[in-house]
Amino acid sequence: MSNSTEASATRADRWLWAARAFKSRSMAADACDGGKITVNGVTAKAHKLIRPGDEIVLTTPDGKRILKVLGLAERRGPASLARTLYEDLTPAPPPRDPTTTAQRERGSGRPTKRERRQMERRR
Repeated sequence: MSNSTEASATRADRWLWAARAFKSRSMAADACDGGKITVNGVTAKAHKLIRPGDEIVLTTPDGKRILKVLGLAERRGPASLARTLYEDLTPAPPPRDPTTTAQRERGSGRPTKRERRQMERRR
């Protein structure tokens, strides 16, 4: 690969690690191999080259994140630098209904079967 190509693109697993989307590069590679990463609507493997302007969708246990690539990095740096590598396009989560998050009274004992079913429905 020539230097001009390396400067304008980087591997998906390496960029996701540098942008702090994952704690380790191997976790980023596993997510790519597991089909949890799409680049511009196409499922990406770890070796997929990322360029500025690409749109990346990550599926994590916390939900989906949509990132637009603004810059490239080969190495992991401070969090302040990582935030400059992308623009977060993830829509805000819908507001939570306070009635569905009601907790049981402390010290009220173990829930009955009926109360457990009601709690499950609220979740």
